[in-house]
Order: sequence, then structure tokens, then C-alpha cells
Amino acid sequence: MSTYQIVASTTDATVVAEYAADYSTRPESYQSEAELEAEFVRQLSAQGYELFTGRDEAALRANLRRQLEALNEMTFSEDEWGRFFRECVANPGEGIVEKTRKIQVDHVQLLRRDDGSTKNIYLLDKKNIHNNRLQVAHQITQREGAYENRYDVTVLVNGLPLVHVELKRRGVAVREAFNQIQRYQRDSFWAASGLFEYVQIFVISNGTHTKYYSNTTREAHLRRQGQGAAGGRGKHSSHSFEFTSFWADAHNRIIPDLVDFSKTFFARHTLLNILTRYCVWTSENDLLVMRPYQIAATERILSRIAVSAQYKRTGSIEAGGYIWHTTGSGKTLTSFKTAQLAAALPTVDKVLFVVDRKDLDYQTMKEYDRFEKGAADGNTSTRVLQRQLEDRDEKGNPHEYRILVTTLQKLERFIRSNRQHPIYKKRVVLIFDECHRSQFGDMHQAVTRHFKQYHIFGFTGTPIFAANAGSGGSPLLRTTEQAFGEKLHTYTIVDAISDQNVLPFRIDYVNTLHMPEGVADKKVYGIDREKALADPRRVSEVVRYVLEHFDQKTQRNTAYTLPSRTRQGEERRVVGFNSIFAAASIPLAMRYYAEFRRQNAEQQRGLKIATIFSFSPNEEEAGGLLPDEDFEMERLDAPARDFLEAALRDYNAAFSTNYDTSADKFQNYYKDLSLRMKNREVDLLIVVNMFLTGFDATTLNTLWVDKNLRQHGLLQAFSRTNRILNSVKTFGNIVCFRDLKEETDEAIALFGNKDAGGVVLLRTYEEYYHGYEEEGQHQPGYVERIAELTAAYPLGQPITGEEAQKDFIRLYGAILRLRNILSAFDDFTGQEILSERDFQDYHSRYIDLYQELRRGSEADKESINDDLVFELELIRQVEVNIDYILMLVAQYGQSNCQDASILTTIDKAVQSSLELRSKKELIQRFIDQMNAATQVDEDWRQFLQERRAADLEALIQDEKLKPEETRRFMENAFRDGVLKTTGTALDQILPPISRFGGGRAEKKQGIIEKLLRYFEKYWGLV
Repeated sequence: MSTYQIVASTTDATVVAEYAADYSTRPESYQSEAELEAEFVRQLSAQGYELFTGRDEAALRANLRRQLEALNEMTFSEDEWGRFFRECVANPGEGIVEKTRKIQVDHVQLLRRDDGSTKNIYLLDKKNIHNNRLQVAHQITQREGAYENRYDVTVLVNGLPLVHVELKRRGVAVREAFNQIQRYQRDSFWAASGLFEYVQIFVISNGTHTKYYSNTTREAHLRRQGQGAAGGRGKHSSHSFEFTSFWADAHNRIIPDLVDFSKTFFARHTLLNILTRYCVWTSENDLLVMRPYQIAATERILSRIAVSAQYKRTGSIEAGGYIWHTTGSGKTLTSFKTAQLAAALPTVDKVLFVVDRKDLDYQTMKEYDRFEKGAADGNTSTRVLQRQLEDRDEKGNPHEYRILVTTLQKLERFIRSNRQHPIYKKRVVLIFDECHRSQFGDMHQAVTRHFKQYHIFGFTGTPIFAANAGSGGSPLLRTTEQAFGEKLHTYTIVDAISDQNVLPFRIDYVNTLHMPEGVADKKVYGIDREKALADPRRVSEVVRYVLEHFDQKTQRNTAYTLPSRTRQGEERRVVGFNSIFAAASIPLAMRYYAEFRRQNAEQQRGLKIATIFSFSPNEEEAGGLLPDEDFEMERLDAPARDFLEAALRDYNAAFSTNYDTSADKFQNYYKDLSLRMKNREVDLLIVVNMFLTGFDATTLNTLWVDKNLRQHGLLQAFSRTNRILNSVKTFGNIVCFRDLKEETDEAIALFGNKDAGGVVLLRTYEEYYHGYEEEGQHQPGYVERIAELTAAYPLGQPITGEEAQKDFIRLYGAILRLRNILSAFDDFTGQEILSERDFQDYHSRYIDLYQELRRGSEADKESINDDLVFELELIRQVEVNIDYILMLVAQYGQSNCQDASILTTIDKAVQSSLELRSKKELIQRFIDQMNAATQVDEDWRQFLQERRAADLEALIQDEKLKPEETRRFMENAFRDGVLKTTGTALDQILPPISRFGGGRAEKKQGIIEKLLRYFEKYWGLV
């Protein structure tokens, strides 16, 4: 590859500082999809992309060879190219994960030359990014998949398709472009040599709105979609459309229009930087593409390091700074990537990435352990830290460590134990992952007193300002800016909610204690009030309220999939979300745990309940900071430790574990509990301070609060609930048993802006129910939407005409979204307006249109659903289940099979359910054979076993499948809740199919479709 003698250089920012769109030059005429595509290709060509005119696989392969030869300044012989392409580029045993790892980690491949020597072949030049060659291709045709597909626009980097762009005309929902990529993945991305599995980033646009996302976001979504086809509920995914991102400038103003997006995101240096520097490959084989605010913050820090080193300001506050990125926006990813890039700078000897032990959980430790096993565990031993600082490996041999991951506690102990050490004279960057508490005071002074050439940077979602600073400690270190220096970049909770990167909060205040009349002295009342709050009768009432509203708040009527803990790459189905209960003190937490256990058993709820707490030397700290809790269990008083031992025995019995309160085992309990919370295995966790900061679980949607919170601590605790998961989880639920309204408003004003209330908090019940004004426009409420529905689309009358069908789908989708939000309000009970029967009938219409349009789409006909989004996740969460149907069947049997109205109710219920439509024939056949003596539950199970076995036997006979292998394959599918449509297990059940003469792919696809229909028919019943 080329090397240059640098005369002058520039470090263009990846994220433009400020962008103002110029709308004055835009044409006003209608723009078709073809015209949008042509304009986009012209624009990229004008920006320096070479136009690639090839349109098929052969042209792609030939171009790839030329580009790699040019990049590596060599020429392949025919044998060398064939060998390299077959083994290193298009290995048939590799899929998306392996190819992504190749781009992100193993971008230098080994070529075996004809003369027996070897040569490094670069797929990408990550050091000198402008050595890479960019080409733009469009309408490449793939003929070897299940169907012939033509791809809109592809960006080739050194001949490899690394960015794919899917376009829809203006006015069509951008989500349709996302769905189109799904069809490509299913039908053809894998076909031929599988080059399109190298795509790292997908861009979707309708001209007006443009978004991007990573390949594993798309791939994981499709894997779940495939299970959805089989299992009916797979669309609830944490890798779905909700995880697509807008591009923005450094001021967090989004750049949605395709023209502007192309000028910024597709600027050559920007795109190459994103591909080579700002992607993160995780230990879970997920590719994370950093968002613009994350990239901007990273580059601000790297620039500060370079400038301060140039002007010899190291070892001063001017050499550092802090990043204010709101909780939930991915601070840890940003800070970790910053540490990696800073470690590569020539002016830096070492980077210390410092985390707080209390923020460690299983997943973060797994990521940190990729650098050095044990570097960031929860103990206070400094052995690993000292060895790495002295550049020695585990055996004591020389080994350079550029980046070190450690905890605050270990760093503090190291400094205390080593008053003199060579590291203090080296050029060291210290990056604090959460800079809102322990880095102030003694710890900060110890670092600055010992290290001589330091840069200190902090990341926080809730900075300490003058307004929320305490009065204790050093007056020079009370605010974040005083300790870390200038604020380098900001991304507030208002920005995050506006960008849909986190969810808003929905807050209920449940008053459980009223101030007596005539009590004027609130301080005197407050003393008695704390006693009253801990009264067993009040605790019992609070617990009763929580259990009564638990299913409603955690939405236990909806299902989705999560990665399996025991089987790599597989999924498991879970129902609803989970929650945390925050108690004011350890004695109160103990009282709540005991009462929850009692009422849970009494009501036979079967909820998995756990608790965790440890010694805390302080009450609430300045600025509402939650006090640190440590793992030193011997500091707990005897009654509390004994109680915790008993709670751990309950946990051990529930999960077959063996934890206790000894030092090591309690740390392992903490890790195990955090992992089970993330996997929705624990329903309710009772805490005091632990898990209220730094803990992320997308499955957590509700926080029950019986604890005084304010400022920093309040926003940190509330933010445990607002991580994005899927379209059903639309907000974080906060249920306060104390009046925290004033504290909430103050915290949002402080950490968002003074106008943030309407953005950060969900609107009121009245506004959603009756409508509200927004930016001068009236937004119809639920009542108005229902009135429009019943007037325009009365039941019993057909919906005729394309426009009427479109309008109905949009209107009913809006009603479903409103109903999803309103269902979390207690006031909505009994105010649904429509009866359940009417809702079922409208559901049936909605599903009929969906299935009709889907059939039209599959037949490659012009479809009206290009600009429609069906709210199928919301349909699924309100639908009936088989238990309800069997209850109706039993009622029909009790009527001596005479009551025809029950049959009508059954039919309407089945028709309104996506789940049960595939089971309609089974249900009808069972009803047809009923008589007055039928025992519904027992006879239904026997009927199912017989029909399931007969249907599978018929399928085996019709398709000539291998009997034993097929039965085992389907048993595994029902056990796991997933029918795998790829892999060796499927191939083992297939009959011999010739690879020659064509038709192999069609035959295999036909068998897969029949297996899926069979699985869908019986899934959820067996």
C-alpha cells in the first residue's frame, strides 16, 4: 500500500459541527423512486465515488479482484485468486457473523502464493483510510436466490459491498425500506458467493427521512422475524426498526433528508471513519455503529488530547474535560471506544479506563475481560493493575499494555500503596466512565498529586452543577467542571427522547399517607410521617396495590424473544417485562420482601421475587447522589445479614444456585442477579440503592418507588426503565408511593432544560383520551378516534376501495397505539367505549387487510401497503389465547352443544387473533366431534396429540422426509419455541435432492414452508 511523506494534514471531523439545509434549490415537482435513486447516485459520484456499472455477480467478483490488487499493489495469479476468494472471501462455511468479524477485526488475510510463500492481503486500510477506494453501484441483480432481486444502491469499499442503501419514494413510510431489506436477506443476500453478507451498514430512506443501522441489528431482527413466522410472536425484538438511527450534526440536530444525509454521512472521510474507527464488535457478536453524538464526543476528547499535548498543558485541568450524555444514551460504549482510540495516539503512553465497582455487572465485565481477565472485577486486589502498569504479562515477561481497564477502588488502593512509581511520570489518559461521585475529593486529589502528565476525562449523564452541588469537601472540587474541566459535548435527556434513543417516563403518584388537618409544622409531621411510612399496615397496602397492578404495568399480556442463556445463537420466548421496587432503607426493604413473599404465595401468583442490599455508610449525598454500597458484608448488622442469608436461600431454591453473604459468593450473586434481571427471569427486585444507577436491562419497564429521591439520584433511578426494546414498550413506568412531583420537575429542568417537562414525561390520561394541542395543531384523542372509526367504518359494512382501506389501516393503527398507552392508566378501565366483541370484529378486519396485502406483495403485484405500517405487535398484545377459547368450548358443551351464539363468539375471537387463525381448523374439528359427554381439557389434549402425530406423519410421507430425524427435529423445535430454517439439523431430515438440473432451492423452500405451517399450527398448544 502507498505511504506518504506528510507535508500538511487535516483531521476533518466525522460529524459536521453544524449543518443548515438549503431548501431553496430543491425542485418542486413529483419525484419517483427511480428519479430519487438516480439523483442519489449522481450526488455520490459528484462527491468522488467511482460509478461501478456492473450489474451481476460475475462483474462484482471481477471488480473485487481488481480493487484488492490495487489496494495491495500486487497481482493475483488465476490460482491464487481462486484460492484466496474461496478460502478467505467467500468461504461457504461463513455467514454474516464471520464476515463481519473479518471486516472489523481480521481485515488482514493471509494469501498462500503459488511459490509456497505467504503475503498479507488487506481488505481495508484502516491506518490510511483514503487509500481505500469507494464505488457506487445500483440495480445489481441477484438471480441465484429463492427469488430474483435487484438491489437499489450499494457502496463498494475496495470492491466489497459494505454499505447498502434501500430507497422508497417520498410519501412512502421509511419502514417499508427496512422491510424490503428483510425480504432481500430471506431471499438472496446469502446466494451465490454471499458477498452481500459483508454489508456492515444499512441505510434506508424515503427521501424525506433517512436512517442507518448495523448488519447485526438487521440480521437479529430477521432471525426473530423468521421465528415470528413459525411461532407467531417473534416480532417483539430488541433488534427491530426501533434501533435504527438518524444522522445529526454536533449540536444534535438531525439531518433526515437524503440530499443532506448524502452530503454529510456519505462524505468520503465520514463514511470511511465510521467503517474503520466508529464501529464496535462486541463479545456477543453484535456490531454496534456509533451514533453521531457518540462520535462527536469521542473526537472532541481526541482533539483535546492532541492540542493540550502540542501546547504542553498535560498535567492540568486544561488537558481534560467532561462529556454530558444522558443516562441510557450509551456512555459506556462511547467512553470505551474513546479509550481504545486514545491508546493509539503517539502522544499517549497509557490509557486508564476507570469504572466504578458498583456499576459492574456480568455483561460489562465480559466486555472488559476481552482486554485482560480480571482487570475490572469487583475485588480490591491491585495485582493485575500493577502488573499491567509495569508492562508485565501473567508470567512476568515483558508485554506492553497500552489500555488498562480498572475500577475506582483498585486505582485508589494502588495510589495509596505506591507513593512513588514510574507510571506517574508517563503520559497517561484517565477516562472515568461515570464521573458524578467518587472522583471528587480525596480520589481526584490523589490522582492529580501523583500523576504528572495526565489528561483526565469524565462521562456523566447527570453532572454536578452549582445548583445541585453540596456544601462539604473542597470548595474547588464541588462541580463536575471544577474537577474535570470544560464541558466538551452535551446530549441531554431531551435530545435522547426526541431522537427516540430512550423512552419517556409515565409517572403515577399513589398517595398512601395523608397529612392530618390542622398540622402546620411539616418538619414535626415529617418525623412521625417516616414512622407511618414504615407501618406494617401501609406496607401491606402498598404490596397489595403492586400485585394488583403488576400485570397491567409490566404488560404481561405480550410476548417477545430474548437470546437464550444456555444455547448460543438461539432465542427463548418471554412474557411481559420486569420491575424494581426501591425502598427507603434496609429495614423497610426487609419488611417489603417478607410481605411480597407472603402475599405472592397467598395469591398463588408465582412471581419470582428477589432482594439485594449491602452496607452503606452514608445517607443520601449532596445533589441527590445515591450513596455507595459495597460488597463488604461483614459491615452489615447481624439482623440484616441474617435476613439476607434467608433471602439468598429463597433465591437458591428458585434458581438452583448456591450463594450466600460471604465476600466472593455475594459478588457472584450480584452478577447472577443482574444477568437474570436482563433475561427477565426475575419478576420483581427489591433494592435500597443497588441497581438504581449504572444497571441496564431493556426488559425492565417499571420502577415502584417508596423512597425519597431527588436531582441526580431521581433521574438515575427513573432511567433504569427507559431503555428501548420493542414497539410495545413505549415508556418507562414510574409508580411513586411518595409525592415526588416537585422533585421530578426540578430534576428534569436541571438535567434537560427548563422546558423539558412535556418532552421527558408522558402526557396525561386526559390528553391521550380527549386530545391535546401540539405546535399549534390539534392531536385527536382516543374518544375522537373511536368516533371517527364507528362513523366512517361501521361494523357490518364492507370497506371498499383502496383509499378507504388505507385510511382504515392508518386510523385503526393510531387507535391501537393510543390504547397501548392508555392501558397503563388505571382510569382507562371501563372507558374503552367499544365492547370487546366490537374490538374483535375490528381486529378481524385489520388482520384480513394485512394478510390480503401480504399475499398481494408475495405475488409481486402492485400493493397498497408501501406507505402503510401495520401495528401487529400491538394487535398481538390484546388478542385472546387458547385458554379463553377452551373456556368458551366448555360452555358450548354445557349447553348440550345447542347454543349457537357461543359458536359465533368463538369464531369472532379466533378471527380477531393472529395467533389462533392458523389453529382455526383444529378448533373447528374438535368442536365438530364434541358431544354432551366431552371432557374438554382432557379430550382436547388427546385430540391434539392424535392430530399432531397424524399431520406430521402425512407431511413425512408427502415430502419423503426421514421419519426419525424429522420427529426429533420437530420435538426440538417445540421444546425451544423456534423452528430453525437453516443449519445442518434441517439438512439431515431432507430427502436426497439433486444439486443439478435446478429446482433444489425451490424444493427445499417448499418443505420449509410446510414445516413452518405445521409448527405454527401446533405451537402454543403442545
